[in-house]
Order: sequence, then structure tokens, then C-alpha cells
Amino acid sequence: MSTSTGGGDDDESPDLVCQIDCVQGMVDALSSVRWKRHQDAVLELSEHGIVLIVEESGCLQAKVYLKRELFISYDYGSEGRPRFGLSLGLLVDCLNIFSANGNTSVIEISYPGPDMQLILKSVGLPDACLYAEIRTRIPDTISWEYHFEQAANTPLTFTIKSAILKEAIDDLEWPGVSIQIIMQKDPPSVILKAEGHGDLQIEFPFYANSDLLIAFQCDHNISYRYKYKFLKATTSNFPANVLRENRGSKVTIGRGGMLKIQHLVSVAKPVPHHQFTDAAPSRIAYIEFFVKPEEEEIVINDS
Repeated sequence: MSTSTGGGDDDESPDLVCQIDCVQGMVDALSSVRWKRHQDAVLELSEHGIVLIVEESGCLQAKVYLKRELFISYDYGSEGRPRFGLSLGLLVDCLNIFSANGNTSVIEISYPGPDMQLILKSVGLPDACLYAEIRTRIPDTISWEYHFEQAANTPLTFTIKSAILKEAIDDLEWPGVSIQIIMQKDPPSVILKAEGHGDLQIEFPFYANSDLLIAFQCDHNISYRYKYKFLKATTSNFPANVLRENRGSKVTIGRGGMLKIQHLVSVAKPVPHHQFTDAAPSRIAYIEFFVKPEEEEIVINDS
């Protein structure tokens, strides 16, 4: 990271040059999938936007979708979909420096640089230009590319307030190392159950006017167990705006018990408190987690 009067030019046109005016929103989205200090990631570029992929032990995978609409400009020139690896922690730390002390300047992101690096630089600062180069590498093969499939004709899914989901998972840390997720058709409800050193169960009944479960869809009883550490990673790094806005997180159980958890993170330039504007379409980053179950489906009685 350096401070200079400008960045160098390269004779060849890069695959991607884009600009974003809310660095903190991008930090929030990327931090949502940073569950350990030293963590590698794969970035995939396309005409539709940027996707960041991280995974753990072949059992947990997370994706951050930064669609091109989130950027104030997005110039994509590659014919394919370039992929490269980098340190997620280093990327987040660099972006944090660009947004330090309330800095709201636009940053430009380009790839590749002369040595295949990812280049970040501030745009529009009157006195200086913040400039960073992040070394990239040939990405490791993603150990599993899972095409999520529904478990049945009717999706097995529920939507729950994000803050409530995080609180429930945090509360289940004490009893043991695995969490059983049960969806019941009648009465319609979701049960999170932990067994180990103790026994703890949290139940969310579904009612039309419920403030807990926003939506619920289930045509038969189903139950799977998941490692606690992987389930916790899906909510442990929620940015403050997710808990504050509390939009709702969607949880779906797919074929073979594959668990998909989707969050929405606001990526919007902060508006001063004294400034009032008409409501504009939300600029949202989509976060997806995929968690593999510990074992085969646990059979429970439908009656």
C-alpha cells in the first residue's frame, strides 16, 4: 500500500476496470465470508460482475456476488471468465485503508496489472492518490462446484430475521459439536437442536403474523445434522448493517441435505443524516453459504 500522485499506465487493456463509490459496503460484503484470519479466496470476473468464492474442508463454501449494477462504472473486456486466487484478508485490509477515517472517495479496481496483480487506487482525492497492488496466484481447484438441487417438487425453505438466526446459532454453541435442523410440516415449524455436553433446542413456530419466521414452505418432515463450526461461519461475521436492517435470511435444504443460506448485504454510499432523498432501488450484495450435512437424512415421523 502506498500514497502517490498517481498510478502507472499499462500498454495493454486490462480485463476489468471498474469503480465503486461505497468501499465500506464492499468491505461488509466480503467480511461476511471471512471466518478465519488467514483465508484464501478465488475471484471470478465476468460481464455480469465479480464473484468471490471461499471454502473450508470441502464441507463449507461461500460466495459473494457483486453484480455490475453495484459499480458506478464497469468496463469488462475479456472474452472468458478469468479466475485468480488471492488472500481475502489482504483484500479486506486494503479496502479498509481506502475507507479509513470516513473516506468516501471512489476507488478504481483493475485486473490484471503488469505482473498479474489486482490494482486498487482512489479516484478524485484532491491532494493524493491511494494506490495498492495485491499479488494474485493461479487458483487452487475448487474442490466442489455444487449445483444446488431442490430436495422435492416443493422447496424445503424458510426465511428468518437475520439477527434472530445469528442469535439462535450463537446460543447453540455450548451443548456440542453438531446441530440438527428439523423442518416440520404439522405444526409448521423449524427446530434447531444441539446435543453433546448438554441438550438445547430452539423452536420457531410459523404463523401468518410471526415476527420470527417470515416465510415457511415444507410438504414433509425433514432433518439433517451439520457441524457447528460450519453453521456458525454462516452468521459469525455479519456486518452491522445486516443486523440493523434485519431483512431476513433464507435457509433451504436441498437434495442430500445440502444446506443453502442466503443473506443480503447493503452496498450503498452513505447519505448524510441531514440529507433527505426519495427512496432509490437498494444496492445489494448477495451472499450464499453451502454447508454439507454430517450424515444421511434422519428419519422422523410424518404422522
